[in-house]
Amino acid sequence: MYAPQHYAPYATAVETSRGRQIHEDESDFRSPFQRDRDRIIHASAFRRLKHKTQVFVEHEGDSYRTRLTHSIEVAQVGRTIAGALGLNQALTEAVALAHDLGHTPFGHTGEDALNELMAPYGGFDHNAQAIRIVTNLERHYAEFDGLNLTWESLEAIAKHNGPVVGELPWALAECNAQQDLELHTHAGGEAQVAALSDDIAYNNHDLQDGLRAGLFSDEDIQALPIIGAAYQKVDAKYPSLDPYRRRHEALRRVFGVMVSDVIDTSRARLAASGVTTVEELRGLDHAVVAFSDDLWRDLKEIRTFLFARMYRAPSVVVVRERVGEVVKDLFRHYMDNMQDMPERWRRDVNNSHSETERARLVSDYISGMTDRFALQLHERTFR
Repeated sequence: MYAPQHYAPYATAVETSRGRQIHEDESDFRSPFQRDRDRIIHASAFRRLKHKTQVFVEHEGDSYRTRLTHSIEVAQVGRTIAGALGLNQALTEAVALAHDLGHTPFGHTGEDALNELMAPYGGFDHNAQAIRIVTNLERHYAEFDGLNLTWESLEAIAKHNGPVVGELPWALAECNAQQDLELHTHAGGEAQVAALSDDIAYNNHDLQDGLRAGLFSDEDIQALPIIGAAYQKVDAKYPSLDPYRRRHEALRRVFGVMVSDVIDTSRARLAASGVTTVEELRGLDHAVVAFSDDLWRDLKEIRTFLFARMYRAPSVVVVRERVGEVVKDLFRHYMDNMQDMPERWRRDVNNSHSETERARLVSDYISGMTDRFALQLHERTFR
């Protein structure tokens, strides 16, 4: 029999969960949030993340991060921070593993291209698309579309970056019409941990991947805050270490600084807030899980460096321009030739009557593609 865990009073508790939209008998061995996590891991969209880019296009090297390895790293960081703060680790893992499900092939380049194409039809937003995937597009279960996740998991996926205000992305609006996710408030602490864990993971691995790609050197990044001090500590302790071990030792210390800062800062903010329930935490006008002001300032300097030397590196920009055209070509082709879509998608198209509905189905199809599949399909279609 599943044994409830003991968490801080402001954690999201299984016992007070608002449940699932479609009732299911609960497991004897797993909590509802553990089941949500496991359903995400077994989802088709999750498996496809292994061939979706993080920064580099998937085929450019076997050692670079993909969306899948990134999501696993985010979950690992999230578990650590959630455990230290007394939050629900299973729920943190669930949102960490799901947070990138809605990404297109070719990362933000693919998303920018698809958003431009979808502008007349409501646009495209990868966070909203993640919600669409877990509530609609995963179609494996006998009794429902999607994964039938708990309300808390859906809320965490929708709001892990903070309250969603203004005009809602259409995919999120559709879900929210079925289940009110209280989008105007902050999410629980677990979602906030997942968001900061995402920042920690990509700051760390983008430095590693950029070094591996030769876009900058160890000497270049030693001029940056946090990083220079980490190299100095490694050199003092291991003066004759080979360059690759030296790099790894330095960057894992940078990683540790970020994690420790979030834990220490968030503990202080939680104590100062006085919250004793997750509802009180949601009702605050600010996030409680955060970096310190000093570390956030240092991270902005690191991100500025990465933007100039990695995300806008000429070799990266050239590839991004090419793959952006791949997405545009495929979208235009399927809008004009919907009979070329796979049988499952054609069946859905036949039930659609407006251009907007057809465009959204084409968008669903293309956004679910991996880098590899999109490139192969483009070559077959336009050769």
